[in-house]
Order: sequence, then C-alpha cells, then structure tokens
Amino acid sequence: MTDNEPDPARSTQQFRAFQQQQSQPEQVPSGGFPTGLVIGVAAVAVLVIIAVAAFMV
Repeated sequence: MTDNEPDPARSTQQFRAFQQQQSQPEQVPSGGFPTGLVIGVAAVAVLVIIAVAAFMV
C-alpha cells in the first residue's frame, strides 16, 4: 500500500530547518587584507613589468 499523502510533520520540520538556516547571518571574515585582491594586483604589476621590459629590448 502506498501512501500518497505528504507527512505534515516532515514538511514542518523541513520548513523550520530552512527558516533557521536563513535567519543565521553569513559569517564574513573580518579584518586583514583581501588576499585575492592583493594577488590580482601583484599579477597585473608583474605583467606590466614584463611588457615594459619586452618593449625596451
């Protein structure tokens, strides 16, 4: 015998878990330098130096 009716308790538990997950603020790293930005700027600087050196030769 198959049970086609959804379990209301299960739906309520899923909704409460979803609601609790949504109400928690995301943890954002605080302080310090953004590492990705520093690496990106350094990579661009190296590329510019290489391009300038290539035109000088």
